[in-house]
Amino acid sequence: MNAVTFNALADPTRLKIVELLRVQPRSVNEVALLLDLRQPQASKHLHTLADAGLVTVQPVAQQRIYALKAEPFLQLEDWANSFQKNWYQRLDNLENHLKKG
Repeated sequence: MNAVTFNALADPTRLKIVELLRVQPRSVNEVALLLDLRQPQASKHLHTLADAGLVTVQPVAQQRIYALKAEPFLQLEDWANSFQKNWYQRLDNLENHLKKG
């Protein structure tokens, strides 16, 4: 995982945008309306997500439609899951220690 992904997702507004895009791709205006933002604010957040590689942008007529890219989120899931094995081992060790005591 890289810090760019975490920095992009650390902002609460951008995290809300990701949640909206989980449902379906959306235009800048839709995002702005749903989150009660001004269009330039929504656009700035979406650009940050795009620069981090988390969303794709597709021009349709006069609009830009943003959609989530699956790969970065799968990488994030893999990274988070890598800790799970470690914690299971620690819990097993604790269980064994408690059984001995």
